[in-house]
Amino acid sequence: MRAFKYLIGVWAAIVVYVFFSLISGPRGLSAYNQLLTERGRQQTNLEDLGTVNAELEKTTNSLLYDKDTILVHARQLGYGQEDERYIRIVGLGGINTPPATAGKIYFAAVPDFLSDKVIKITALCAGLMVFAFLFLLELIGDKTRQ
Repeated sequence: MRAFKYLIGVWAAIVVYVFFSLISGPRGLSAYNQLLTERGRQQTNLEDLGTVNAELEKTTNSLLYDKDTILVHARQLGYGQEDERYIRIVGLGGINTPPATAGKIYFAAVPDFLSDKVIKITALCAGLMVFAFLFLLELIGDKTRQ
């Protein structure tokens, strides 16, 4: 029966290890929820990139197949047709066209978790504390019997 008492300390260490591993370990629920949040942010970023890609494809197609669009862009850049005359006014600044963006840089966040080493040390300390508590109870019980 005495050996069974001391095995409770081992079981306590195992329970603490399993609990902390499931909750805040590298593959625990906390890290999993953070990865799910990160996945949602990446999906949103992919949707935004799809929108930017569709706009750039429309611009490309209009520049490839629409003469009027080419003429408008050429005039914005300062070009004209052969039979046209135009006057350039110096000092008014360049063309104020917004730059085309291909999306934004996205850095994935690393999930926060307790390392396995910390969890093992915590479980070992908990098991030793339970073992020491049961050992002290047995020593006190032996002194009261004498």
